[in-house]
Amino acid sequence: MKLFSKPFECARIGVSIALALVLFAGCGLTPEAKEARLLDAGKKDLANKNYARAIVQFQGAARVQRRDAEPYYELGLVYIGMGDYLMAERALRKALELNPKHVQARVKRAELLASLGDPDAIKQGEQEARTVLESAPNNVDALNAVAIAEWKLQDKQSAELDFVKALNQAPQNLQVSLNLAKVKFYQNDRRGAEEILKNAITASPKSAAPVLGLGELYMAEGNAELARQQYQRALQLDPKNDLALVSLASLYVRANQADQAEPIYRQIATLPDPKYKPAHAMFLFQTGKREQAVAEFEKLAKDDPSDRAARTRLIEAYFAVRRLPDAEKLLTAALKKNSRDSDALLQRSRVYLASGNIANAQRDAAQVLHFQSDSAPAHYIMAKIHEDQGQTLPARQELTESLRLDPRMLPVRLELAELLLKTNAAAAALQLMEAKDFPESQQHLLPAIVERNWALWATGNMAELRKGIDQGLSQARVPDLLIQDGLWKLTQRKPAEARVALEEALKLNPADIRGLEALNQTYVVQKQPAMALQKVKEYAKQEPKSAPIQEFLGTLLMANGERSQARAAFTAAKAADPRFEQADLSLVQLDVLEKRWDDARAKLQAILAADSGNTTARLWLGNLEELRGDHNAAIQQLRKVVEATPDNAQASNNLAYLLTEYGNQPDEALKYAEKAVELAPDRPSYCDTLGWALYRKGLYTSAVKYLERAGASRGSVVWKYHLAMAYAKAGDVTHGRTTLEAALRLDPSLPEAKVARQVLAESH
Repeated sequence: MKLFSKPFECARIGVSIALALVLFAGCGLTPEAKEARLLDAGKKDLANKNYARAIVQFQGAARVQRRDAEPYYELGLVYIGMGDYLMAERALRKALELNPKHVQARVKRAELLASLGDPDAIKQGEQEARTVLESAPNNVDALNAVAIAEWKLQDKQSAELDFVKALNQAPQNLQVSLNLAKVKFYQNDRRGAEEILKNAITASPKSAAPVLGLGELYMAEGNAELARQQYQRALQLDPKNDLALVSLASLYVRANQADQAEPIYRQIATLPDPKYKPAHAMFLFQTGKREQAVAEFEKLAKDDPSDRAARTRLIEAYFAVRRLPDAEKLLTAALKKNSRDSDALLQRSRVYLASGNIANAQRDAAQVLHFQSDSAPAHYIMAKIHEDQGQTLPARQELTESLRLDPRMLPVRLELAELLLKTNAAAAALQLMEAKDFPESQQHLLPAIVERNWALWATGNMAELRKGIDQGLSQARVPDLLIQDGLWKLTQRKPAEARVALEEALKLNPADIRGLEALNQTYVVQKQPAMALQKVKEYAKQEPKSAPIQEFLGTLLMANGERSQARAAFTAAKAADPRFEQADLSLVQLDVLEKRWDDARAKLQAILAADSGNTTARLWLGNLEELRGDHNAAIQQLRKVVEATPDNAQASNNLAYLLTEYGNQPDEALKYAEKAVELAPDRPSYCDTLGWALYRKGLYTSAVKYLERAGASRGSVVWKYHLAMAYAKAGDVTHGRTTLEAALRLDPSLPEAKVARQVLAESH
């Protein structure tokens, strides 16, 4: 139930009426009379939710009587109505600067601050309200603000007592009734909440607010019919009540009664509050009538060319229906009128990016940053550009900067956390999802819960993960949470229970490869590999057009040695989605396993012919050339990969190794080896490459440092031979001999064994 105020959110307002017309209307009146007229007009506009005009009226009143607090108090109420809580707080603070004894402004500001997610602001709001109560102990609004703050600060017992006290003092105070009903609701006292709301309806029989609150209560309980009755009753009391209209329309949508919802959304679009203008168009879009929706978005943008929000909605619609040329045309026209229109530049940058025009995308985003370096959206677009080019490190840096500039950008936080998880930085991802600058109001949203859970899973914090899963499932049973539930139960050695959760997830989304991979594991841990493979085959048969599932089946078949069937599955994946690159790469793997070097090479070259910037295919081609013994060709391919993606640790490492062993270029090899270790310091193979490059340069003591890190792992025996030689050259013959003996016990047949023996022999 929407009973408390929301946290700060910035909003932009377009005012189309010239302020001068308001200021000079009735110029023969005294300043007091002018102000009174403007205030009266503004209050009428506020009551009708004509916020833009109300702002003009109150700003005019403030200019007429610059030392009066009342216009700023009224402006605060307007901004609260609009949801622009930052501007509301500023206006109320200005009112109190002009008149510290303006009780209504102090109470409203206290209530606003108390409703925020920031603990310091909540405490400040509580103190403001208590200040009012010192001189006016019966001020119900101040007591209500104190109770809100107490609830937010987890002092729930005191909050409930103060809400009850306030309601006893003013039984007809709707806000207090709604707040106390919410307290009862969160305490799972549904009947108590219902009783409070029914009492409020009796106390204020002409008010739609408590009736609407009762409808929301019934909706939360899953009783759609009772909720519908209350929404319709609220509309009988107030036919233009926006919340009642939106709630009733949403109820019909959830009931798959679009024909009932559409006329309501059409009515919502005619409400005076500008935010409702696109309601009908958005409904059409969400119900699949996209061309009709686009036509309405076009009309709204044409009716008010200065409305950037309307233009943005139209651009998003163009994106969704892949009308990118129309989007580019619209934005280019806007930029001809105003070349510094940052919104248009960023939107056109997105268009260019989606069209594959990377140079122009980067140019537009860079232009915004040139004159607005602190633009969080511009840094976000830059991140997407780097991500499209496979440049993980710059993408991460830009996402970090975007979030630093605006911590409220939840999609950026989620994308950055996901990127950190993909790059094995789970601890950093978890820290991001638990950061102090993460608005509390966003932390409890389902996408945030899901992403934090994945970070908890990656860091192995099973206790907190269980709490997060339960918190999320209490909101909705979505595939991500069900998969997390299944994975958690797997760690608790409850494969049968895990299977139930995973099968539910796959029922919701049969093509979710993560759920299928986890379901496969429930059989593997029970040592039923045949059943595991059979289940995957069944899902692959159900989803023949799912390229990821066909590819996963092929991977399992290949691991079981069933190469011909695996090739058929990979081919099916390719048929399902010709652009599915992983299927091509899996076919290359099969060719390599069967030593069909020319076939593998031809497939990789075909990928590169279609997309010369495909660094994965080029990296694989370089590795394949090394397998074929063509070291010069391998070096050539890997150089191109490193040039295109300097943060590709594997390419840097492999190139360093080849330059060390076959290129006779130790200085360049050392540069790339150091870069690989910088990017992935925990990879023992990269440490070995760097240590060996240092060894070949004659820097034996430095070499030992990295070769020890490689040799301590259970990796290649070659690393131990390298370490033995480095010990000997650094003068530590005893450790060198011990390490050599350990390596010889593991595999004395390697060529490195002979070289190591010779180095140790020469070191006596």
